[in-house]
Amino acid sequence: MSQRMSTGQGGAVHRLGSYGCLALAMTLTGVYVSVCKPLGAQLPIFLLAWLRFCIAAVAVLRWLPAPAGTPPLSWKSRGLLFLQSFFGNFLFTICMLYGLRLTSTVSAGVILACIPAAVALLSRVFLRERIGSRMLASIALGVAGVAILSLAQARQEGSVGASGAGHLAWLGNLLVLVTVLCEAAYVVIGKKLTENVSPKRVAALINLSGLVLFTLPGLYQARGFDFARITPDLWALLVFYALAASIVCVWLWMTGLKGVPASQSGVFTVMLPVGATLTGVLFLNERFTALHLVAFALAICGLLMATTRPAASKLRGGHAAS
Repeated sequence: MSQRMSTGQGGAVHRLGSYGCLALAMTLTGVYVSVCKPLGAQLPIFLLAWLRFCIAAVAVLRWLPAPAGTPPLSWKSRGLLFLQSFFGNFLFTICMLYGLRLTSTVSAGVILACIPAAVALLSRVFLRERIGSRMLASIALGVAGVAILSLAQARQEGSVGASGAGHLAWLGNLLVLVTVLCEAAYVVIGKKLTENVSPKRVAALINLSGLVLFTLPGLYQARGFDFARITPDLWALLVFYALAASIVCVWLWMTGLKGVPASQSGVFTVMLPVGATLTGVLFLNERFTALHLVAFALAICGLLMATTRPAASKLRGGHAAS
């Protein structure tokens, strides 16, 4: 009896540790999404991304070799690693950086709250997981949140005029919405990779893929760029962005996935928009209006509907367990 209790307590502690890794990974992701805004305003997008992967490559070199006794990567694992880097690093970075030039961090944070619903959709398409009526309702709430967000954006930036950037806010919101799909693809692919590849090696390999993808456009934009424009503060933000995005967040997320059922992983992506929005409001002096609050509330309600079971279902599950 005592041995079973000890094992159960150990399992609970391990689960809590995994939950903490997933939550911290997505919170840091939201923070570095906000950091992208001032960085993207000062550096060309592809040069910024290339510098990020160059800095991170130095830090993950020792993680590249396979541990002793580890079988070589299968072609399937290599393909998944490339796709995870392509969607989670390449497209995510391009769409997010360009999107944040056209919309606010607060607005991006609200749109990013739709990630759990996007994870559910991709899981249905690629993992054949069933989507019930509650999931469909949660997706509808997320869409409603984005619609209200557009109204808030129009009111907030209506004074900019046709000559400013405000009239392109819809394009910025659309690009951020594409990053939602990229992040969902990253999550779904990660569920497969944790079965065969260690979290540290995943971080190193997808960073290497990102470096390869951004090298040519990054070098092109580096020609003629005045690096003296990068102040010490910007260098510090760039180093934080590189280490958080390419190493810490990837390692935390892949580590957490090892101890949490795949069906539960999507719930923690809510921490991404929370981190992005709070950073935008607290450190970037962005406004948080009542309409933003309503949009965020709808997105969170959709998340809760998608990730919790009805009381009757819990009761049946409890009877079955007993």
